[in-house]
Amino acid sequence: MSELWAAGLGLLRYEPTEMRIRASSGSRELVDTTRAVLVWEPRRVVASYAVPVAELRVELTESSVEPVPAPDGILHPGIPFLAHSCPGQVVDVAGLAGAGFRPDDPELAEYVVLDFSAIDEWYEEDERLVGHPREPHHRVAVRPSSRTVRLELDGVVLAESSRPTLVFETGLPMRFYLPREDVVAELLPSERRTTCAYKGHARYYAVEGSKDLIWSYPEPLKEVREIAGLLAFFDDVLDVYIDGKLRERPTGPVAEALRQEFGI
Repeated sequence: MSELWAAGLGLLRYEPTEMRIRASSGSRELVDTTRAVLVWEPRRVVASYAVPVAELRVELTESSVEPVPAPDGILHPGIPFLAHSCPGQVVDVAGLAGAGFRPDDPELAEYVVLDFSAIDEWYEEDERLVGHPREPHHRVAVRPSSRTVRLELDGVVLAESSRPTLVFETGLPMRFYLPREDVVAELLPSERRTTCAYKGHARYYAVEGSKDLIWSYPEPLKEVREIAGLLAFFDDVLDVYIDGKLRERPTGPVAEALRQEFGI
């Protein structure tokens, strides 16, 4: 499934949305439009919003910022916006250096793609977004399970549970979210924090011998509130036994991009 999903990332793709999209920085509203387009640059995992230039409430100016060469492989969310993987013009948006991009595509000639992270607030209708724009075909399914899951690192058991919560997310491996009481490893504090557009703000823990291996959503978004306080593992580097059977570790470009993003 993941490899088929990855195979479709090679082209510049775009899809209109009927949602009202608003963006602002500080007290300044940049755009309020019902004609936004979700744009995926080639090999980008997540989309950006493009908005009609005519509906911008601020000025676009030619930028002195140079685009960053896009690395090979899948471009995970940690790759900066300036790493463009298709031809186009970098522009400044209301003084935000390099926060806009105008792809050389006739269908997007009247649009500018905006850097989500460079802008303070984004809204779809009246709901504030976090992380990046949500994709219309992305799905996160949270399911309770009675399967027994055991996770080991170099032969040492980190956790074992017969009451896992399983999270199935488009394009990603199945993840195991376990009650804290079923984790036997000592959790070491970490400064790392990340944001998921579909789940919310995560905090991390390390275990002896591996950093930032475990994460948790103390206050997840309402769509996935069942995972609140549970602990998930970056099991791509662990031995995972499901009902006593060793699970094959994920491989391929998606798995490699995740390892790069996590730094593991």
